[in-house]
Amino acid sequence: MGPKVMITKDGPACLSSMTRGRVGYAGGPGTGWSWEAGLLGAGRVCGMEGLGGMSARYDCTDAAQRAAGITEATAALRKGELAVMPTDTVYGIAADAFSPEAVTALLAAKGRGRQMPPPVLVGSRRAALALIEDVNASGNDLIDEFWPGGLTMVFRSAKSLVWDLGETKGTVAVRMPLQPVALELLRETGPLAVSSANLTGSPAATTADDAQTQLGDAVSVYLDDGPCAAEVASTIVDMTGPVPRLLRRGVIPVRRLREVVALIVDDGEEDDA
Repeated sequence: MGPKVMITKDGPACLSSMTRGRVGYAGGPGTGWSWEAGLLGAGRVCGMEGLGGMSARYDCTDAAQRAAGITEATAALRKGELAVMPTDTVYGIAADAFSPEAVTALLAAKGRGRQMPPPVLVGSRRAALALIEDVNASGNDLIDEFWPGGLTMVFRSAKSLVWDLGETKGTVAVRMPLQPVALELLRETGPLAVSSANLTGSPAATTADDAQTQLGDAVSVYLDDGPCAAEVASTIVDMTGPVPRLLRRGVIPVRRLREVVALIVDDGEEDDA
């Protein structure tokens, strides 16, 4: 595992197993320091140039770090690298949805196969509509009520799209999260393939620490915005049939969905009786 860079309030810091927690700063305020120069400086302190082979982490509760982190994550994603981002449910590992290589890297980082394609997060309703074939009245009602928020909806994907998310069978799971850092990133990058930031079979990450412990240097940039508000995965509803069907229970309970769309099939109801 290569060295890491943690972005602190004093600037980028090089961390490695050799330092045992000691931090070497790549300059600081008042020394001609900038985020860009600081990152390169941190790379030189680590004996590396730029950010190749190590992870950077940004504290998004600090305005300057948040701006720098969004910029760095956007650049990394555009290069086909991976980023971890906060959402309103759990932390997610993100890749460019239109880069098959990046999506493959995402699945490999999680230890997941193509038979479990990642959902796609969007920063606006308009972006979602560009990805799907059609939205019926029930779909529009659910979007109006629960987006942005913790509802993932599965639609038929637009036939015009050139992408490869895995074995989707012509569908795409789409969500617009209710989380400011996530929305800011998505509006810079466009749609992102995003799965929970954990190894397959392990608990979902509700903090950046959880995500980094599991995923390590497979991810180029970690955006840390503190613990997730919900700490529960999104609810998933399949909209590809004549009647909406619940695929996964999550942060939005079925009773709330039925307040908006009365007829939603839940195959697990008898088991819960």
